[in-house]
Amino acid sequence: MLRLTLAQMRRSLGRLTAAAVAIAIGTAFLATTLLAGNVMTRTGYDAVTATYADADIVVSGEVTQAELEDVRALPDVQAADVLAPTGIEIRKGGTSRWELVLATTDDPRLSSLAVDDGTVPSGTGEIALPAATAKALGVDVGDTVQVRWTTAVPVDDPTAGTDESAAPQEAWETVDDDVLVTGIAADPSSAWSQAGGAGLVTTDDLLRWTGVESLTELGSDVLVVARPGVGADALRDAVAPVVPGSEVLTKDQAAAEAVSEFSNGGNVLVTIVLGFASVALLVAALVIANTFQVLVAQRTRTLALLRCVGAGKGQLRRSVLTEAAILGSAASVVGLVFGLVLGQTALIVLGRLDLGVPLPSTIQVTLPVVLVPLLVGTVVTVLASLVPAREATRVSPIAALRPADAPAVGARGGRVRLVASILLMLGGVGVLLLSTALASAGGADPTLMLGVAVLAGALSFVGLLLGAVFWVPKVVAFAGRLLARTGTSARLAAANTVRNPRRTAATSAALLIGVTLVAMMSTGAASARVSLAQELDEHFPVDLMVDGSVQGDDPTLPSDVTDAVVGVAGVDTVLEMRTAWVPLKDDTWVMVAAPADGAATDVLRDPRTADDLADGTLLLPKVYADRASDESLPVAAYTTALDTSEPAPGGGEVPLQPVASDLGGIYALVTPATLDALAPSAPVSMLWVALDPDADAALVLQEVRSALPDTPAEVSSAGAQRASDEAVIDSLLAVVVGLLGVAVVIALIGVANTLSLSVLERRRESATLRAIGLSRRQLRWMLAVEGMLIAGVGAVLGAGLGLLYGWAGAVVVFGEVGDVVLVVPWSHLALLLVVALGAGLLASVLPGRAAARTSPVAALAVD
Repeated sequence: MLRLTLAQMRRSLGRLTAAAVAIAIGTAFLATTLLAGNVMTRTGYDAVTATYADADIVVSGEVTQAELEDVRALPDVQAADVLAPTGIEIRKGGTSRWELVLATTDDPRLSSLAVDDGTVPSGTGEIALPAATAKALGVDVGDTVQVRWTTAVPVDDPTAGTDESAAPQEAWETVDDDVLVTGIAADPSSAWSQAGGAGLVTTDDLLRWTGVESLTELGSDVLVVARPGVGADALRDAVAPVVPGSEVLTKDQAAAEAVSEFSNGGNVLVTIVLGFASVALLVAALVIANTFQVLVAQRTRTLALLRCVGAGKGQLRRSVLTEAAILGSAASVVGLVFGLVLGQTALIVLGRLDLGVPLPSTIQVTLPVVLVPLLVGTVVTVLASLVPAREATRVSPIAALRPADAPAVGARGGRVRLVASILLMLGGVGVLLLSTALASAGGADPTLMLGVAVLAGALSFVGLLLGAVFWVPKVVAFAGRLLARTGTSARLAAANTVRNPRRTAATSAALLIGVTLVAMMSTGAASARVSLAQELDEHFPVDLMVDGSVQGDDPTLPSDVTDAVVGVAGVDTVLEMRTAWVPLKDDTWVMVAAPADGAATDVLRDPRTADDLADGTLLLPKVYADRASDESLPVAAYTTALDTSEPAPGGGEVPLQPVASDLGGIYALVTPATLDALAPSAPVSMLWVALDPDADAALVLQEVRSALPDTPAEVSSAGAQRASDEAVIDSLLAVVVGLLGVAVVIALIGVANTLSLSVLERRRESATLRAIGLSRRQLRWMLAVEGMLIAGVGAVLGAGLGLLYGWAGAVVVFGEVGDVVLVVPWSHLALLLVVALGAGLLASVLPGRAAARTSPVAALAVD
């Protein structure tokens, strides 16, 4: 039987190619996913271990200075230092930067930084800056910068009298230290890339600037290097008793624990991508099952003859399964090789890009990377062939010699499938609607609702696929009747699509899965983007703010600040805001703001936010929403915003009507008249800025900061945050759609496979049509319409289902955040439909040419 199986495979090699391509793509996808998981794990591991430099063990916890000295005194310890990254303010002229610095170490193996240009700081008043900070400050090696720090100084208390037991009085004083830039600090392993790099200073300077006595007060990790010949495990065992209150781990253990905590105990991203690979393999399984069903149907006479000459059912079943195993293993090997090549190519391309993340130069081929794709690809192929193998043995030899009847829907198996399909669909949809209602109402745990919704959606979709054989052919037939009016070729194509309902349902279902998932993600992402943008508009209604209240005693913004901001490209409207701190009736202080000239609606992204603003009202942030229910809110009146310790003469209280709003998170908005009653001398201490619709918010933010180098004002941009969130959503959408696109490609291969096999099945019929006058062009067009009809119906149904699932998912995920705006991504759905129709047309080219090339006489002569 093995030789017979191989001979049949050689005769059906062309028919098996499409199935092999489908499983190879799915296997390659799986192999690439596993490789990507290894790279991501390795990258995260290297990023964590980079901060530990070349230390052998890491001590985490509250280590005292005495314990540190005891560790250093151990005979197995070469060196031990505290990892204490600390932020300091560095200034040059009117420009200042908040810089992360590390203390220099005696052993270079304990330092993750290196000095490429210049020397490592070795004395007091020296610093090595990262290249980005040096460039921003405009300094180089040999220049001087200032480090601003605060220190406690004693002050005399005239009320203390002669009480010697009274605690000494202290005040805080700001000090500027001149320090010499001795070198440019490099970060070769990108250990501090997220902080924009780090600098180096001596331990004495770091202690003086931070006001502590020991680095153990600043850092919680101690890095230890072993003496030559001492292993990491032995060093860990020697150090652990010295620091009983701390955790002692080798560098590998510490990195693995950190990566695990970051990903909640697992690589979530890899898990998600593996889910997409599973979808691709599921679609490939449908294509393979469809292929084997047609092959077995075409071999019915051959199989019957084998039964007649003595072959048993078990032999025929094993023959089909053996053919599937050979096909699956061969295609999996091809897919594995292609996946390895694709992974290495991607790594080379990414390595040439400046991503700011250290990437390995070669892929890590582990045993799971090789075995999992091979086993999964082979097993999926064998499982997909089980039903065709059973079909090959169900009929008697005599019955198999006659033409097979079409499957009857009224059979017992059909009724059971129909009932199960209806129950799964109704139950899944009902639970999905219930979970969306609870999520939007905020009446349940969001994580629980998400899990329930995913399960309900999956059950309903399984029900749809299970009943596809009942409803997909009817939909295709309806669409075919509409096309049948356009000509003879279209009428024949419509009739051909429903001649074998099971094959049509399987082919459309394969495309339905991929299109549904792509449409679902597109719809969910579009709804999430609009909903989050609306939420940001409500929570951060102003594109950009310049806040001078951080200036301390005098928050007044200089008059030239407004002119400087107006002159920045991308700025549309600048509104000067007067602000004052006022106490509410329960002694809670809130900053109120009012336009100095103009209306707040000139800069608000959603002017409706200020609809309730009027004289005598106070638009409170949502953090004070509980007070918005009060009928009136008495607020004490003050003469100025600078001195709020004394009420205005005859001021008393100002009754206000509170209204819940959300303007900047902490600011309450009032009218200018109301602010005059609260604080007549409130200065202009803030600018609210609206940007041009087409402006790059992040670039404008940088330009505004550059335009105000000498103004100690805080510049924040909700527009930049909004653009960043939308960019993340767009990037994730692109990745997800790209991953699910693999499933669509495999499904379209299934369409081409179905058409190819259909041409072989209908070779005599095509010849008869040619003999009675159908031209080659009409024959090719008939197959083209058939391919586009199957692909188009699958795409339309998938788009509709994707809309429903995408909306439900958006409501469940973002229902707790705010009101969800349901969006239809018309452009994405239209593109999806065009791609499906185009692919269906393209899939018919080769089968159409094969059918048209065969002469009617030769085709009719085939037995």
